[in-house]
Amino acid sequence: MRGRRASLGQRAYLVANGAILFFLLAPLAVVAVFALNPTPFIQFPPVGVTTRWFEKFFASAEFMGSLRLSLEVAAAVVVLATLIGAAAALALARGGLPGTRFLTALFLAPLMLPAILTGLALFQALQLAGFGRPTWALVVGHTLVAVPYVMRTTLAVLSDFDRRIEEAAASLGAPPLRVFFEVTLPIIRPGVIAGSIFAFIVSFDQFPISLFLVTPSRETLPVVLFNYMKFDLDGAIAAASMVSILLALAVVIVIDRLVGLRATMRF
Repeated sequence: MRGRRASLGQRAYLVANGAILFFLLAPLAVVAVFALNPTPFIQFPPVGVTTRWFEKFFASAEFMGSLRLSLEVAAAVVVLATLIGAAAALALARGGLPGTRFLTALFLAPLMLPAILTGLALFQALQLAGFGRPTWALVVGHTLVAVPYVMRTTLAVLSDFDRRIEEAAASLGAPPLRVFFEVTLPIIRPGVIAGSIFAFIVSFDQFPISLFLVTPSRETLPVVLFNYMKFDLDGAIAAASMVSILLALAVVIVIDRLVGLRATMRF
């Protein structure tokens, strides 16, 4: 009887997970069909296969310029968010700072507030300071919402960190910097890398903050797509969406080839 109940429970668990995966992946299938369908509107079943929308996307100077800007900003955000988030996690976990809970909540505040409010606040602050809307403001805004992801994934690794390993290295005569780079950093690397992946994806797909900080001659890809849909809605939108999805997937594949996803997600 217990075995039967366990079997039913496992089946229910598999069915529930399958339903969740279908719910998450079905929109991607719709986008892929739309991107490859020759008609300029969503049609199912598709009447054929074409690459005209991808050709239109890559031939557009506006799309390519926005894609280049999004990649440049995301690359800068990955570096800054990784350095700031990992350092903040180490300070909160190891520093014995007063008000650790308050500081943790402060770093996580960008996740608790709607991104559109964060973008509006940054826009007003920049205007009052007389900076306008420079490119570095985009980097700052995206970094602000990306740091919490790096910090949380790094803190997750540090929560299970056995400090006796560091103490053993120090007792053998290793200086603090060598202990950090040869002992601490390799152990927390999975959490840091996982956070950097999140930082890239969050920055590349960031829309609410970018909407307030871009200029007409310098727009990120999500903003260009938003403006494009106001006047036209064809397969180029789906093609751009597929490019974004494939870029995010490429980042994951690169990480898998370099360090292995299992090692990265071990925390």
